[in-house]
Amino acid sequence: MSINIEKWDVEDKDFWEKEGKKVANKNLWISIPALLLAFSVWLMWGMLIVQMKKMGFTLGMNPQTPEDWANVNSLLWTLPAIAGLAGATLRIPNGFLIGIGGGRNVIFLTTSLLLIPAFGAGWAMGNPDTSYITLAILAATSGFGGGNFSSSMSNISYFFPKRVQGTSLGLNAGLGNLGVSTMQFLIPMVLASGVFSAGMMMPNSEKIVYLQDAAWVWVPLIMVVAIAAFFGMNNLKSATPNLGNYAGEFGKTILLLIFGVAAAGLGAFMLISLKINMWIVLPVVVVVTLVLMKFLSPGELKGNLDKQFDIFGNKHTWIMTIIYTMTFGSFIGYAASFPKLIQDIFGGEINPFAYAFLGPLVGALIRPVGGWLADKVGSGARVTTWSTILQIVAALAVAYFVVRAREVAAIEGAAAAAAQYWWPFFWGFMALFAGTGIGNGSTFRSIPYIFNKVQAGPVLGWTAAIAAYGAFIMPKLFGQQIKAGHAEYAIYGFVAYYVLCLILNFIYYDRKGAGWADKGGQP
Repeated sequence: MSINIEKWDVEDKDFWEKEGKKVANKNLWISIPALLLAFSVWLMWGMLIVQMKKMGFTLGMNPQTPEDWANVNSLLWTLPAIAGLAGATLRIPNGFLIGIGGGRNVIFLTTSLLLIPAFGAGWAMGNPDTSYITLAILAATSGFGGGNFSSSMSNISYFFPKRVQGTSLGLNAGLGNLGVSTMQFLIPMVLASGVFSAGMMMPNSEKIVYLQDAAWVWVPLIMVVAIAAFFGMNNLKSATPNLGNYAGEFGKTILLLIFGVAAAGLGAFMLISLKINMWIVLPVVVVVTLVLMKFLSPGELKGNLDKQFDIFGNKHTWIMTIIYTMTFGSFIGYAASFPKLIQDIFGGEINPFAYAFLGPLVGALIRPVGGWLADKVGSGARVTTWSTILQIVAALAVAYFVVRAREVAAIEGAAAAAAQYWWPFFWGFMALFAGTGIGNGSTFRSIPYIFNKVQAGPVLGWTAAIAAYGAFIMPKLFGQQIKAGHAEYAIYGFVAYYVLCLILNFIYYDRKGAGWADKGGQP
C-alpha cells in the first residue's frame, strides 16, 4: 500500500478486516514509541535540574554568596516550567497539523525535532557555566515533545473505526504517557553509565557523573523511531485532502509550529521577566497562538484552518475541554507535583524518587483500560462518571491524610507523621492517578461520537492542548498553598472542579435524556 492512501473506510467491516486493520495497527505501533520519546524529552528537565544543582551549575551568573546561590536555585526551577508552558502551547497548532500536513509527514517531522533539545541539552550539560538564556531556550525546545501528543492522537483517530477507538486511542496515549516513568527510571541509570560522554567530577566529591548522557541517551532512540515513521507510516486522503506536495506539507507544518514557538516565547517572557500572574499569561498565550495561526497563515492554509476552526462554534468543544482538563490536566499536574509534595509533607523521612515514578506509571498503564471499558460498556461518558467519582473520593482522602500528617508532624515530628500516614497518603494518590488514567481513556473515546470525522481530530488536539497546562498550573497552586501552610486547600479546589465536571458530564452525555441515542450512539 502506498504512503498516501486514497480510500479509507474503516467503518466498512469488510474493508477493515481485509485491509484497514493491518495498516492501522502498523501506524499505531510506530506512533506509540514516538509519543513515548516525546513525553520523555518534554519532562526531562525536572530530573536534569536536580543533578544540575548538585553539580554546581552557575547559569553564567558567577554566584559568590548564599543569596546568589539561592537565586541560581530559583532560576533552575523555571526551566521545567518553561518546558511545560512551551509543550502545552505547541499542542494548539499540533492539533491542526494532520489536516494540512498528513499523518506520516507530521509524525516524522515532529519526532525529528526532538533531536534539537536532546542534542542541545546534552551539549549544555557539559559546562556548569552555561548561561541561563541558553538553558531557557533549550528547555523551550523540549516543548516540541509536549506538543506532539495532540498531533499523534489526532492522527490515530483517523485510522480506527469508532467501535474500537477507545482501545486504540487509549493504547497510543497510555503507552505514550509511559515516557514520564521511563524517563524518571532511565535517567538515574545513565547518570552512572558513561556511554556517551566523558563525565564530570561532582564538586567536593570524587564521584563522576555523566550528566550529558541524561539528554544524549534519547538521540539514537529518536533517530530510529523517526526513520520508522518516515518509511512505515501513512498519510490518509480522508484526513488530509490536499496531499501530494511534500514541500508544501512540511512547510505548512513548520509554519504553524513557529507560531506556537513564538507564543510560548512571549508567555515565558511575561512570566519570568515581567513576572505577570499566570492566570493572565495563559489565556494571552492561547489567544496569541490562535490569532497568529488564523491571520498570518497563507491563503490555502488559512482556508483549511478556517474549516477546522469551526470547532470553536460548537459548545461541546468547550464542555469536553473542561472535562478532559479534569482527567489529563490532573494526571500531568500530579505527576509534576508528586515528588515535591512528598518532600514537603514528610520531610526527609521518605525518599521522593523511590516512589515518584509509580504514580505516572499507574496512570499511564490504566489509561488503555479506560478506553477498553468504554468500548465494552458502550459509553465513554458512563466510565467518565465512575472515574470522576473515584477522583473526588481519592482526592478527599489525600487531603485528609495531608492534614493529619501535618498535625502529627507539628507535635511528634516528621518521622511520626511518616510512620502513621505515609502509606494511606501513598495509596490515596495511587487511586487518584488511577482515576485520572481511566478518565483519560474514556473521555477520548467519547469525542469521536460527539463530533463528526472532520472535527474529531482537531477537537482531540485542542482539548489535549488546554489540558496540558495542568503541568504548569497544578505545581504553582500546590506551591502557593504549601507556602501558606495549607496544601489541602489546593486539593479542595481541585475537588470542586471535579464536581463541576461530574455535573457537566451527566447533563450533556451520561443521562438517558441527553439525546445521543438518535445521533449514532452514546458518547
